[in-house]
Amino acid sequence: MLKKDRPIVVWLLLGCILIFAMVVVGGMTRLTNSGLSMVEWNLFMGSVPPTSETDWQELFDKYKQYPEYKLVNFNISLDEFKSIFYWEYGHRMLGRLLGVIFLVPFLWFWIKGRISKDLMPKLLIILAMGAFQGFLGYWMVESGLVKDPDVSHYRLAAHLLTAFLTFAYTFWVALSLIYSKSMTARGGSIEQEDNWEEKSTSSSSSSNPSSTKPPIFKWIQLLLAVLIIQIIWGAYVAGLNAGKIYNTWPKMGEDWVAESVTAMSPWWHNFIEGMAGVQFVHRYLAYAVVGLVLFIYFKGRRMNLFVSQRRGLNALLIAVGLQFILGVFTLLYAVPISLGLLHQLGAFFLLGATVYVLHRFQLRA
Repeated sequence: MLKKDRPIVVWLLLGCILIFAMVVVGGMTRLTNSGLSMVEWNLFMGSVPPTSETDWQELFDKYKQYPEYKLVNFNISLDEFKSIFYWEYGHRMLGRLLGVIFLVPFLWFWIKGRISKDLMPKLLIILAMGAFQGFLGYWMVESGLVKDPDVSHYRLAAHLLTAFLTFAYTFWVALSLIYSKSMTARGGSIEQEDNWEEKSTSSSSSSNPSSTKPPIFKWIQLLLAVLIIQIIWGAYVAGLNAGKIYNTWPKMGEDWVAESVTAMSPWWHNFIEGMAGVQFVHRYLAYAVVGLVLFIYFKGRRMNLFVSQRRGLNALLIAVGLQFILGVFTLLYAVPISLGLLHQLGAFFLLGATVYVLHRFQLRA
């Protein structure tokens, strides 16, 4: 890593940590059914929570005008309303903080001329993704303030996926700076500067990595694609409460494929709108993810690897193992808040490990 890039790397990694915090708070907001407690959306106003009973009662009266109160929470007290309000309030405030953390340092780095021409478009993409994520949050909540007091599972999936992709891209850009290479002139000769890259774990391998990507790289790309699809269907499961049915494993009740998986017509609706069909897809995509990780791990371990590549494979194997176990227990116990949140965070770490491995295997040892 070049010395001049260190502040930018710290900034990007801080952004990754805050996105993780957003996923935590967002997960708790969803699992506690708190997401529709703030019925108004003001980008700059509403940053200060209610400070008096009169203010609280005014917000509660506004909430009472919407379907969630009329159809679901018609018997909650003001104190119970406060408990769900604070989760959504915290989620929105954290989103605003994240926007400030990304925008203000970006402007400072830009004014100081610290952002290279190659880096500038990447940072603009990150900022655009963050802004789009804020819009998706508004769009998702809006879908639950109508007749059916439940957010659209399609919009939930878009909101969650964009958060994950924003993290993944930010992490990728940070890794590109951490493991950067530059050609610098020293004493009249050109010397390659690469302070963070490790030597190969095999003494017989070349000291200079080839720019040609190893064959395993395409398998890691496939893993990333399947994992993204799995995250989408995980959001479908969450949005449709599909984790509340068929709380058995490995079978769905008494069958490997429950009859209700194909109950809807046309048939393909089952796999995007049916509770059983969506759960079925999520179950079997999990096996595909695990199978791909095992294939990549054992194929990769037979190669001459850099230390970062070996560590990445180990992290990937651990992440997928923990995530699979969490998924099984989350299903068996019908999605308690603790396990549901841990399962969502497990997906976050699995995606991070996959991005890291993909980045490191651009090099051939």
